[in-house]
Amino acid sequence: MFCNSCTKQTDTMEKNRKDPPITTRVSPIKKSGLTVKRLKGWGAGYSEIIKENKLFEHYYKELKIVPEGEFEEFMEAMREPLPATIRITGYKSHAKEILHTLKEKYFKEVQDLEVDGQKIEAPQPLSWYPDELAWHTNLSRKILRKSPLLEKFHQFLVSETESGNISRQEAVSMIPPLLLKIEPQHKILDMCAAPGSKTAQLIEMLHSDMDVPFPEGFVIANDVDNKRCYLLVHQAKRLNSPCIMVVNHDASSIPRLHFDQDGKKEVLFYDRILCDVPCSGDGTMRKNIDVWKKWTTSNSLQLHGLQIRIAVRGVEQLAVGGRMVYSTCSLNPVEDEAVIAALLEKSEGALELADASADLPGLKYMPGITSWKVMTKEGQWYSDWSEVPTSRHTQIRPTMFPPADPEKLANMKLERCVRILPHHQNTGGFFVAVLVKKAPMPWNRRFPKLRNKDVNSSSEAAPVEEPQMGEPPADVPPADSSSADTPVEAVEGETPAEGTPSVPDTPDPSEVKKDNVCGPPPPKKMKLFGFKEDPFVFLTEDDPIFPPIQAFYDLSPDFPKLNVLTRTHEGKKRHLYMVSKELRNVLLNNSERMKARSHTRTHTHRDSDGPSSVLAVIEDGVINTGVKVWSRNTDGEQFGCAFRLAQEGIYTLCPYIRARIINISVEDVKVLLTQENPFLSKLGDDAHSQAKKLEMGSIVLRYLPDPKDLNAPQCPIDLCGWRGKTSIRAFVPRNERLHYLRMVGVEVFRDKQGKRNDGSTETQEGSTEDAEGLSQEADLLEQEGEETERNCSESDANGTEPVSSTCDGPAS
Repeated sequence: MFCNSCTKQTDTMEKNRKDPPITTRVSPIKKSGLTVKRLKGWGAGYSEIIKENKLFEHYYKELKIVPEGEFEEFMEAMREPLPATIRITGYKSHAKEILHTLKEKYFKEVQDLEVDGQKIEAPQPLSWYPDELAWHTNLSRKILRKSPLLEKFHQFLVSETESGNISRQEAVSMIPPLLLKIEPQHKILDMCAAPGSKTAQLIEMLHSDMDVPFPEGFVIANDVDNKRCYLLVHQAKRLNSPCIMVVNHDASSIPRLHFDQDGKKEVLFYDRILCDVPCSGDGTMRKNIDVWKKWTTSNSLQLHGLQIRIAVRGVEQLAVGGRMVYSTCSLNPVEDEAVIAALLEKSEGALELADASADLPGLKYMPGITSWKVMTKEGQWYSDWSEVPTSRHTQIRPTMFPPADPEKLANMKLERCVRILPHHQNTGGFFVAVLVKKAPMPWNRRFPKLRNKDVNSSSEAAPVEEPQMGEPPADVPPADSSSADTPVEAVEGETPAEGTPSVPDTPDPSEVKKDNVCGPPPPKKMKLFGFKEDPFVFLTEDDPIFPPIQAFYDLSPDFPKLNVLTRTHEGKKRHLYMVSKELRNVLLNNSERMKARSHTRTHTHRDSDGPSSVLAVIEDGVINTGVKVWSRNTDGEQFGCAFRLAQEGIYTLCPYIRARIINISVEDVKVLLTQENPFLSKLGDDAHSQAKKLEMGSIVLRYLPDPKDLNAPQCPIDLCGWRGKTSIRAFVPRNERLHYLRMVGVEVFRDKQGKRNDGSTETQEGSTEDAEGLSQEADLLEQEGEETERNCSESDANGTEPVSSTCDGPAS
């Protein structure tokens, strides 16, 4: 079967195969009783399945992907549980504080411990990951629970993961974003993004400078599976970025987007593309052990064509001079070097493999291979396409073999690909290649024929890449071929998945067969039932909602009002969201396409403070964008402003807020986050004096670091609050409260010995006062978030199989 990561794109593929279709869901895992264990475990303990597959060993021995004399070590590593790996996320200054807490407190506590006779190894940093922000350990969740000290460490990991400050992510999964070399101005496409660990890395890199609330760049994260898009939303929204948009498309036919440039509508090309394609996943055997008994070479043969189509679609949308990283969690050259070789050959020099050997010092890897054979699931080997019988031509394609021309093969420099073997650094298996685009793709060198009615005529458009009508790439079979590597369809550069023609631009039926082009069938008229309004309603600069907000918070003149959006045209606006200027440009210039493809349902995704992001389910369209910055508070109208600040968007808004700010100390932070509704007098003298000067209403509680006090947090902290008549309150979700309390030296954990009615007791360490309890509002909002999470997965409860994880690791 496929690895769990390969449910991304395979729902519609291979319908007409002679062989029985390989399931793309996780029912075999469910039947064998492994699903529950995978959800509960963190790296160890699957004794039911024998970790042995003779065909697997025979195949990779024959291919010689492992250095001579190391194969037994390779197989031994494959049978060992995968170490738990964590990555410290978030933006730089906060990440440093979390790292400091881990190194100075938790890692020291677990050092040299023994649990049931097993010595606990202290977590070690990944030598190749920058700034010691990624660590691995042999600790499993079962071991974590056996010692009180380890239990606290476990609760710390869970809490910080839920608040988005730590990500449990497989080590090799962290490599592709690093090789993209992201800069804040880059426009980035993540083609197969769910569950989103890599996407989170991309967002963090965009926000490398916390003082810039709106980087020029953005991330568009795509996934074909609508349910998996919600995992992606969950991951991305924890970073509270206005520069992320989640979309739902088949990556092999993801449509071109447009943007306005100097009054003209241009095609959007991306500076960086992450192409982490669906794969057979034999590199994940240490984690997904069901692969041991399900592995055959037919998995790779069936995915090869889809992988090429996705990669081709990626390089079509890549800007000249841009970088695309192609990656799989498979060791099979049919999915790895064969795809890269096919891509390079089709590009006719437009693409080049970059040398990434010096980009990650300390990473041990093997170079890409230049010679391989193809084997059927029955064990039949073929060294060259000429040996393949006609009866096998639908399963085995020419692009699965190395180029026959030695000079052409040498010029491709396939040895620049990166192969990660499990036994070299105790990781999973992985493949990655970095492609740089030197020129437009050969089938794209002409002026485009733009179909959308709202797009300028081709005479006004700048030259962009698009296939020549009726002229497919060289060495590509015709569109009606049954081959596994059906070429890019010559209709505005779209690359529909085999057997499922896509209609990315909803063309006029009269245009479909023009110029003898084999195009998609005329689209059926979409019937709209539940979605009658534009899901993204941007406010105008003179909207009457702004004057009271601007006056109350004394917003600076450069506040980007045009970046504010809401969910409704009519009635009172409940929440206000913000996106970056560049994402606004993309949304406005693609709204007709998005609206025309709307689904019949809408969902509201809640977090600990209500709907935190715009969330409108659109079939083949936008799933999520925007970060919530204000929420309506009816009581606030009597104080001059009906909108209170939302914690999610506080770091986006704060650079523009010049009033309603109270500077607080470390002790004030402790009071505000441990006491439910403290009187103003509980604050320090300075903060108390500032608070008394403010009228009732929403406020910003700001802590600024003191470089002289190294025991205090060395990063700024902004909290949303409410100044009451005689008291003050912080409106901060529970997990974030725990995070900030740890930063100021207060450890909050659950004492299993004494449980309250809600099932837990919060115990506080390191503070002179007992915690009076976390905010009731925060707890209530947290419950709302949990309820919505359950609603989002209600299809699972109705008999649908669970959404699987990927090589990124757990999504939570």
